[in-house]
Amino acid sequence: MTKTVADVMTPEPITVKKTTSLQDAIKLMAQNRISGLPVVNDQDHLIGVISETDLMWKETGVEPPPYIMFLDSVIYLQNPARYEKEIHKALGETVADVMTDKPISIAPDHSLKEAAHLMHEKNIRRLPVVADQKVIGIITRGDIIRTMATE
Repeated sequence: MTKTVADVMTPEPITVKKTTSLQDAIKLMAQNRISGLPVVNDQDHLIGVISETDLMWKETGVEPPPYIMFLDSVIYLQNPARYEKEIHKALGETVADVMTDKPISIAPDHSLKEAAHLMHEKNIRRLPVVADQKVIGIITRGDIIRTMATE
């Protein structure tokens, strides 16, 4: 029988609100040894994900985009809007400032194979599991690997 996401997921994952301070989110992740958290609204609906990658901007800082000067004009060689977004993340104080606001999720009845394919295709390490718009679990690459090891 094919395993589903519900068979392998961690139920009732730790979540944060978009108003949670970054320091509190970082402490939660460190204390629980997890690399990311679903972000939910007051109805527990998924609105984002915060991960170690999102938090790295705080420590690494941001490089300004390369540019050239031509006739007293600045010509950016990369999109300056991306730079502005990166600065916003680096200076962020709340989860809303740094979270990924278009989260990818999966339903509990999908197969483990579908979850693994989605994680690989989108290069993500965790998928919030959503039913009736509410976060009911989370599945990680580690969960899938542990399941493979027991089969």
